[in-house]
Amino acid sequence: MFVLQALLLMVLMAPKPLIAAEKPVTIEVTGEAVGSDLEAPREVFERAKADAQRTAIEQVIGTFIRSHTVVSNGELAEDLIHARVRGRIEQMVVLTQERDKNDPQHYRVRLRVTVVPVPGDKSEGIAIRAALSRTTLREGDDVRLQYQVSSDSHVYIFVIGPDNSVTQLLPNAGMSQNMAQANRLIHFPPDSSAIRLTAQLLPESRHTGASERIKIIATKKEEPLLHGGFKEGFKVYDGKSTGLVSDLMRRLAQLDPADWGETTLQYRILPQK
Repeated sequence: MFVLQALLLMVLMAPKPLIAAEKPVTIEVTGEAVGSDLEAPREVFERAKADAQRTAIEQVIGTFIRSHTVVSNGELAEDLIHARVRGRIEQMVVLTQERDKNDPQHYRVRLRVTVVPVPGDKSEGIAIRAALSRTTLREGDDVRLQYQVSSDSHVYIFVIGPDNSVTQLLPNAGMSQNMAQANRLIHFPPDSSAIRLTAQLLPESRHTGASERIKIIATKKEEPLLHGGFKEGFKVYDGKSTGLVSDLMRRLAQLDPADWGETTLQYRILPQK
């Protein structure tokens, strides 16, 4: 067995981001639906409207998340509150509705829709209880994490560096299995594992110490975006790119709020005596 060492990199303390009251966004979208001889045209048009409304919400929320990627990058260790934003239709105007000339069963509706981004409720997701073996460490100390989820979930554990690099601790090359049973207390690294989590300060913090965070995300279904391929060691994403953070936010935003949850652990690393 080989030993994999995960460095707990410094994450600068920052106040939690707040979502201010977002201004409504008005866009024009097209919805489509295919009917049958058993349906009245009115029913099919209603389905086309619903399709257009879904498209409007997806476009507005997608734009909202992209616009917050820059300010949210490096704040993955916060509550990922932007990923819980949902959309509410405030106003809708039917611009056109028509049936395809070549296919009378194909209905098309164009709408002008006003959508308001609305913060989601964190309490409706998967609840995660977690703790570190110690919250105050000396550089070089080993640390263990324990966690418990409220429903059967796939668990992903990250450390975020001060340069916005992201190290995915779980799953990893030695532990591809990340399924956790509901209400079962799990330790990471497990007793049987050769993996060690060792506290280490960045050079600029060797004399002052640093406050750091670990992010835990739980999803009911396995997420390919988070469950990347691992050939050796831990997966590390370059902090110079916002790719992981923005892609992760967009992916979580597509999930039902009840199907995922996240939590953050804070601790302090002190210089060696």
